This record gives sequence, C-alpha cells and structure tokens, in this order.
Amino acid sequence: MFDFIRTHQRLMQFLLLLLIVPSFALLGVEGYTRMGDETNVIAKVGGQKILKEELDAAQRQQADRLRQAYGPRFDPKMLDNPEARQGILDNLIAQKALSEEAARSRLSVSDASLQQSILQIPDLQGADGKFDIERYKALLAAQGMTPTMFEAQLRRDLALQQINAAVQNSAFAPKALSTRLSEINEQQREVQEMLFKASDYAPKVKVTDEMLKAYYDNSGSRFETPEQVKAEYVVLNAAAAEAQVTVSDADIKSYYDQNAKRYTTEEQRRASHILITAPKDAPAKDRAAAKAKAEALLAQLRKNPGDFARLAKENSQDPGSAERGGDLDFFGKGMMVKQFEDSAYKLQKGQISDVVESEFGYHIIQVTEIKPGGVRTLEQVKDEIGSEIKKQLAAKKYTELAETFSNTVYEQADSLKPVADKLGLKIETVSNLGRNPNPALKDAPYNNAKFLTALFADESVRSKNNTEAVEVAPSTLVSGRVVSFQPKARRPFEEVKAQVRELVLQQEAMAMAKKAGEAWLADTKDTSPATSFSAPKLVSRTASAGLDENAFMAVMKADVTKLPRVVGAELPGQGFGVYRINKLAPVGKVDEARRSAEQQQIAAALSQQETLAYIDVLKNRAKVKMVNSPAAPEAEQPAEK
Repeated sequence: MFDFIRTHQRLMQFLLLLLIVPSFALLGVEGYTRMGDETNVIAKVGGQKILKEELDAAQRQQADRLRQAYGPRFDPKMLDNPEARQGILDNLIAQKALSEEAARSRLSVSDASLQQSILQIPDLQGADGKFDIERYKALLAAQGMTPTMFEAQLRRDLALQQINAAVQNSAFAPKALSTRLSEINEQQREVQEMLFKASDYAPKVKVTDEMLKAYYDNSGSRFETPEQVKAEYVVLNAAAAEAQVTVSDADIKSYYDQNAKRYTTEEQRRASHILITAPKDAPAKDRAAAKAKAEALLAQLRKNPGDFARLAKENSQDPGSAERGGDLDFFGKGMMVKQFEDSAYKLQKGQISDVVESEFGYHIIQVTEIKPGGVRTLEQVKDEIGSEIKKQLAAKKYTELAETFSNTVYEQADSLKPVADKLGLKIETVSNLGRNPNPALKDAPYNNAKFLTALFADESVRSKNNTEAVEVAPSTLVSGRVVSFQPKARRPFEEVKAQVRELVLQQEAMAMAKKAGEAWLADTKDTSPATSFSAPKLVSRTASAGLDENAFMAVMKADVTKLPRVVGAELPGQGFGVYRINKLAPVGKVDEARRSAEQQQIAAALSQQETLAYIDVLKNRAKVKMVNSPAAPEAEQPAEK
C-alpha cells in the first residue's frame, strides 16, 4: 500500500516540479523583432501567450529530466504521443496561470533570497564547500543559458513556489487515518504453503500428434515470421534547421544594445561578520550589554585581526555564518541591510569596521575579497549572443522548414529526392524493419511507432509513395517510403514441431497440477492439518516472504475474520499453490519513525490534490484560450477552454 504511495508521491513531486519550472527557451529575446509570429501561438492564458517553440523546448526539457532520472531505462516513446504533448501543454498553461496569480498578488523575491537559493544548490559547491562561480557558468552554458537568464527564471520560480507552498501547507492527514493505514500495512499473516508442481505431472502427460497439430493450428501468430520492409527515409530536425541559419554582426549588435543590462556587473564584496543580536524592541539595558560585548570583541580584533574567524565561531549569534568563521560569501548592493552594506562598501580588503548597528543587533565586519564590477564588451560576448540568437532563429526556421517538408513529401509523393534536394537533407536506407519498434534501436529516428505505422500502411506498401511527415521527437520530422516488402509467413509445422511439443507438454502439465490442487482444496477446504504444509512464514503487505505475486495477492485478499483459512492460486510456469493462513501475528514494537514518515506521505498526497485543484481554479480564472492543438498545429478552428 505505502509502496504505491511512495511511488506515486515521487511521480506527483515530479509533476509539481513541472508546474513550477517554466520553460525559459525564449527568455530575454522577447524584444527581438524577428521572433514575433502570431501563427506560432498555441494557447493564450490571460495576457500571456504560449508559443510552439516554448512547447517544443518544454518537451525537450522534460525528456532531459526523465533521462537524468531513469538513465538507460528512459524510453523516448513515453513522450511521443498526443497525450504526452497535451500534458506538457497543460503544465505550461498551469505555469502561466500561476504566474498570472503571482503578478495579481504582487509576489516578489528579493535579491538576497535569490542569491541564497543559488548558493544552496549542492551541484554548485566546489571541493572546499564554497560556491564555485565558474562551475555555475559552465553548467548554465551547457544548457544554453546565461546567469541572467537562469536568475530571471529562478526568481519567477521562487515567486510561484510561494503560492504552491501556501496551498500545500494547508493539507494535513488526520492521525487516526494514518494510524489505521499503518496498522493495515504492518499486519502480518502466518502462512504455510503446499505446492502442486507442474514438473511432477509432466511424466504423466501423453502428447499425441493430434494435440501438437491442434496447438499449432490455434497458435495464431506465434510461429509466424513478421512482415518486414526495406525503406528509404529523410529526417528534418533542429540541427538541419540550425545549419541554415546565419546571424549577422548587425543582429548581434542590435541584441547587445537591447540587452545591455545583462552584460553589466556591479561590484561585489565578500565579507565576514560577528553579530551580537539585539532586537530593536529589546530593553535598553539588554541593547547596551550587547553593544558592550561587540565593542570588547572589536578591541580584541584591533590587537589581533587574524583571530576574526575564531572569535566569530565562538561569539557570533548568526547561526548561518558563525560555523564558517562569519563568512557571508559574495554579495552585491541591495542584498544586505543598509547599515551593513554602507559600512562594508567603505572598507578596503582586509579592513575591519567599527561596531555597526542594524535592526538585527551589532555587527563587526571584515571585507575579505572585492570583485570589481564592469561591462562586458561586445567582443567579449559576441559568440555567446550569436549562439543565443541562432538557437532562437533555428527554432523559427525549423517551423518554416517543417511546413515545406510536409508539403513536399505529400505533393511529390513518388520520391524523397525532391524534399532532400530542396532542404539539403540526406536520404538514408534501412533494411529489415518490422511493424513494431525495436527496443535495441531507441535513438534511431525510424524506430518510432507512429512512423512505422505510416510506413506499413496499405497505401504505403502498395504504392511505395512517401509517408506523411511524422513527428518522431520534439523538432524532428521523418518521412519514408517502402523500397521492398516481405509479407509475414507461417513457419512450417515440421520446422517448429519440437518447440510445439515442449509448449504442449508445459500446458498440459500445468493443467493437471491446477486440477489436482483445486480438487484437494475443494475436498479439504479449511480443515486440512497444518502438518500437510511447509514450515510457516510471516507475510505482510511490505514483505512477501518470497511468495509468487499471484499467491501473495490471494493470501492478502483472503478474509481472515475466521481462521485458519485456506486459499489457492495458479502459479504461472510453476503449477498450483495452496496456502493455509493460520493466524495474525502480533506486530511487535511499533516503528514510530516509519509511522511518522507514512503520515507525512499521506499528507503529501493530500497536498498534491489540493494544489492541483487550486491550479484548476486559477486556469479557469485566467480564461485559457486554445489557439492551435499541440498534436495538430495546422488546426484552423480555435477552441475555447
């Protein structure tokens, strides 16, 4: 039961992550005049638009997250269907609706909160445990982002999280409910087993040629060789579109001028401090004592400045920095309270301030590093801007090429050469393609269920014309044509006779074992002595004790109001099992930590429901309007949601 909750909790957390991580593909280029195109609008949410490029980027990001989460177990086909694309669009709509609510509620995130969130990202810590700015930039660059883009996205995400947190924190799980569920989960049943093994009945099976022939005749497609084709295909993807995009120096200069603030950095300082707390509303006597203590510490530091880290660890009342010797890391203007900032920016590297009073108490500040500000020149950021613009233009170019690709493979359907020549694509050939995708060829563009369905359609096989353009992945279209077709054929009986004999033997032995087990169960019912069974074992919903899945389900579903109780279960490939439930064993010592965790899981599941319901309300309030279907962008009739 709780395995189910745990599993779905992770899925629900992932879904929530999607809800609060908006797509950032177009961030920072909205003012770039070549990007606007109303025909690319998929949906409108309040005053915001969702573009096709944004939807494609969101699908790529979701694929990347799943690939990171599941590694080699990730199958791209799980996102390769209209339902998955609609689900991603629904998430984008939810993000926009949340964004509208955040704006309506005037939620904002301070620079200090933003910086603290970034500093707490584990992957951005160096070997010394400190924030690694170069690693930060490198990781963002690998995702095609700049720090400014990421920080704008994160600021927006944190604002949305404020809304989510307010809703989620309102849910709770009644203790009586969670306790009852835990008790059911922990219940143990003492079980004994009796097996009727199919292997014991195999020698008694009499296999005749008539049985073999009947099995063969009724086996459907089991002994057929599948149909196969040799095919040609062409692929249009984002790389092909990007190859046809050029970015001029004028484009780069225009973008640089429009986004000048992105390339301007202010001076940052790194400082350590010792804080003696003294709230403003504290009695005057207490504030005077706090100030006297700070001044005494300052006097020690004037004599021995090198003792700053030690005295901070021993005396500072700021729990966040004391254990690091008072280190506050780098900060810019506007990130600290005014009195602290004014004093820190007057100091030179290594200097120690006088006692500084703020709303938190009394500070002694030492500046440890100064990072000068400045403006990155056009030459310094030229490549970065060029790459950024090229990605955006490539997305737009892909949309244009996709229309040409689709029209050409349809209008000149007897060959792929026209579309290959027109768009500069390469015609590839593949043999031995089956109707269903091959799990060993996950990354091959032709190994896609929709494409194979189109390729094996009667019209494609008969006329050998081009298939329609099929989207096999985000920003990836494929069209193919059959070169040759090999129909499916039934293997001769004599060729598979030995295999048929083995299958018939297994089937008959299983049937005899099941019949014997069910007969024994009918005769004895719940009166069989325990000595007829194996040694007892304890089974619970969290520990199957090695029972087959069918047997486990039979045991746990059995009515235990009256014991002993005997139940049976067919065991595929093994035979038939009879299980005697003797008694309910005491749970023993209650695992309070586990029960507490289970209560939290139930509360989390309830909070997810509350959040999803709240988002539905926001989507209705935002008056979502669908302009084009994500699965069929060419749809002409808009529909209101």
